Amino acid sequence: MARPYWSGQIQISLVSFGVKLFPAIEAKSEIRFHQLSRKTGERIHHQKISADEGPVEKDEIVKGYEYRKGQYVTIEPEEIEHLRIPSRHTLAVEQFVDEEEIPPSFFEKPYFVTPESDTQGEAFAVVRKALQTTKKVALGKIAFGGREHLVAIAPSADERFSGMMAYIMRYAEELRDPATYFGHIKKVSVDEDQLSLAKELIKRKSAKFNPDKFKDEYETALKELVEAKVKNEPLPTEEPVPKRAKVINLMDALRKSVKGDTDSAKKSPTGARKGLTLVKPKSTAKKRKSA
Repeated sequence: MARPYWSGQIQISLVSFGVKLFPAIEAKSEIRFHQLSRKTGERIHHQKISADEGPVEKDEIVKGYEYRKGQYVTIEPEEIEHLRIPSRHTLAVEQFVDEEEIPPSFFEKPYFVTPESDTQGEAFAVVRKALQTTKKVALGKIAFGGREHLVAIAPSADERFSGMMAYIMRYAEELRDPATYFGHIKKVSVDEDQLSLAKELIKRKSAKFNPDKFKDEYETALKELVEAKVKNEPLPTEEPVPKRAKVINLMDALRKSVKGDTDSAKKSPTGARKGLTLVKPKSTAKKRKSA
């Protein structure tokens, strides 16, 4: 098992038990680009430069806060480590809320929560079951990564396991005011017949959520492009998307969609990659002088 990202205590009034947090997500991208010189093909490296002394070594760099124009106070790593923040080691539950009460926009990053040890398993299981039966989420704060985070603790939705989830949440001031973006949208009266067709369309395209069904097609296309260039083979490129007729009548569009208009297939993720043409690339290999 990987090392925990955070370990400490969950405290609910006088009840406390040790837990470990592990990241629930990982980067799966296989394509990573580097910056190269267009002229030489050599990789570009970045240096940390001081105007007075030129390149600066990593161990000579310290954090600084600009409290006045051009004037800084330096902060040493050990000074940050000794900040008096209880949430560095303890997540004190401040309140419980209904699951449906938290808007999705507040959730940011998921973590797996496990008991710290077998001896902590009993309290862990009792709290998990209580949250599950009451359909509540525990809210508290923990400090890591250079800041204090608001965290929601909830039972894992996967019934095969007896774990819990921690969701790092955004603070209210981090979310932009929706009125800035939604305020100009005019209210429109909804036609009942159109609404009925829209609901029927949703019903016909509804299915149980299967996360394995959704793949990163952009990543796949990038991989194909890179492999073709490495092997100096024709590049796969998509044909221009045919122009679609301008929708004039919403009712007609809804009716055609419900009947299974063939245009809907062209919009599906699997249909989007059809109609590829091959373009022979120019060789990008450069002859390099021997040292």
